[in-house]
Amino acid sequence: MLKVTNLLETIGSPQDLRDCDPGQLPQLAHDLREYILKSVAKTGGHLSSNLGTVELSLALHYVLNTPEDRIIWDVGHQSYAHKILTGRREGMASLRQFNGISGFPRRSESEFDAFGTAHSSTSISAALGMAVAAKTKGEDRTVVAVIGDGSMSAGMAFEAMNNAGVRKDVPLIVILNDNEMSISPAVGALNRYFAKLISSSAYAVTKRGLDRVLSYAPPLREFAKRLEGHAKGMVGPATIFEEFGFDYYGPIDGHDIHALVATLENINKLAKTEGPQFLHIVTKKGKGYDRAEADPIAYHGPSPFNIEAGIQPSKPSKQTFTQVFGKWLCDMAAADERLIGITPAMREGSGLVEFERRFPERYHDVGIAEQHAVTFAAGIACDGLKPVVAIYSTFLQRGYDQLVHDVALQNLPVVFAIDRAGMVGADGATHAGAFDIAYLRCLPNMLVMTPANARECRDMLTTGFTFDGPSAIRYPRGSGQGPDAGTSLEAMAIGKGQVERSIQGNPAKRIAFICFGPMLYTAMEVAEAIDATVVNMRFVKPLDEELLKSIASSHDGIVFVEDSCVMGGAGSACLEYLAEQDIQVSALQIGLPDQFTEHGDIPSLMELYGISAKQIEARVRTRFAIEACTTAP
Repeated sequence: MLKVTNLLETIGSPQDLRDCDPGQLPQLAHDLREYILKSVAKTGGHLSSNLGTVELSLALHYVLNTPEDRIIWDVGHQSYAHKILTGRREGMASLRQFNGISGFPRRSESEFDAFGTAHSSTSISAALGMAVAAKTKGEDRTVVAVIGDGSMSAGMAFEAMNNAGVRKDVPLIVILNDNEMSISPAVGALNRYFAKLISSSAYAVTKRGLDRVLSYAPPLREFAKRLEGHAKGMVGPATIFEEFGFDYYGPIDGHDIHALVATLENINKLAKTEGPQFLHIVTKKGKGYDRAEADPIAYHGPSPFNIEAGIQPSKPSKQTFTQVFGKWLCDMAAADERLIGITPAMREGSGLVEFERRFPERYHDVGIAEQHAVTFAAGIACDGLKPVVAIYSTFLQRGYDQLVHDVALQNLPVVFAIDRAGMVGADGATHAGAFDIAYLRCLPNMLVMTPANARECRDMLTTGFTFDGPSAIRYPRGSGQGPDAGTSLEAMAIGKGQVERSIQGNPAKRIAFICFGPMLYTAMEVAEAIDATVVNMRFVKPLDEELLKSIASSHDGIVFVEDSCVMGGAGSACLEYLAEQDIQVSALQIGLPDQFTEHGDIPSLMELYGISAKQIEARVRTRFAIEACTTAP
């Protein structure tokens, strides 16, 4: 267990925090920040964002009556201080590990986690829903949504603001945690004083009184409102938020714990009487750790590291699928000037750093706006260019209607490079790409490909780029087995699979593994043990129907293997086709079960879901009554 200070050791719950003297809060913030740094250095996890929200977490739990009052952390990767303050300090040793605590808020983990998050821009909608529910039930409760400046770029945040601004009867507070915008000059003593002043009850009473008096003289009332807006505008961008119906305060220094507490106390009172309030705070990613302050991107989600030495360059290893994509994108852009690269705020995660450097005029980061990213690509495709959308599997879910209506329906040549397919490890269910095969293969006009290795990934990206219609290449996080990517820009034959292993002897039961994606290599291991055929199907849509029929007619049983959900997955697509052809076959489907995946290391998760090589072999032997002594010659 990490060593903690005596003061931090006394905080087992928010009530313990509220018993502290206000003068102790700065020291507690220092100790809490040190604890987070040491903890993440041991386990890995999100660091920069969490170092930036220490004072905010303290202030919220100090002022609010949590868990009765609700705090919703948008995205949620900045909630470590919140977790520590709500009884999970010791649990940080198991952060993001199998059977450990989640790296994001999770309702089943704690009553203080009011809403499960990990995708952005959901907080205001959920907070408004909770505030309306409290109002409906006659409960006195404040609901706070903490949202980052990046998350504010998503349309959902503004949809929620538009809805919330007219509800003057609900105690809702939106806190914009701004750690990117260049508004440093507005953060200072004068601004701190002004924010505290205009959030005070005296200011609110005076404002209401003036509104009543000036209502008898509309021109003067309008002039007074303009004057107030101008005064606020001198210290912060109030206009847009007040046009949505919120009372705006800030920006204030998000690391000034006393200013935060004083302002939140005032705004909490106002929310109960005046309705939605908007507080704009300015924080610094990586606050308190020089290396993270200097490079918050590198320290966004590091693996375990040495605090004194910092993150050290790793030894060259096998290319990850993300790196394969990034290299292909640059090579194809050099070969074809029609290529346009698009990402919804995932430049680093999706491997577009080098592409932006080399082809800045063809690089478009649209912000956290997945719906817009898809339709933006559709518009580009309409005019003859070739857009490539680099997006995570679970993030594409957010743009699904646009994928259906704006891309597939119009049969537009948009390439979707889908990263983080299958299990993702420590990030867990919110980021696991379990459903992409199921939600893609049902769409007319879609070409859906599942590379088993780096070389196939590169070839399939080229195939999708040359295809005259929408295409999707889904690949996992990290690196895999098999050959390296190479440098070819050759397309594959569409809808053609390949037999990777044939039965060598004369087993009692002739079994074939039909594989989609990287699970091919797990199946190969099992096939060697039981002497089975292994087929790399490569394409989910269109299927290699002739190969599938041939395998079904020449084997006693088929095992469909994929790293996605079994329900509606690639195996289901094969069985649908065989049923349509009235081909009877004994089959077993191997993949992710009908449940959301947990977080943890991949080997542990494979064991949990029964898809390790050893477990697959046992399941196949049981299903097809193969004796344990059966071996390949």
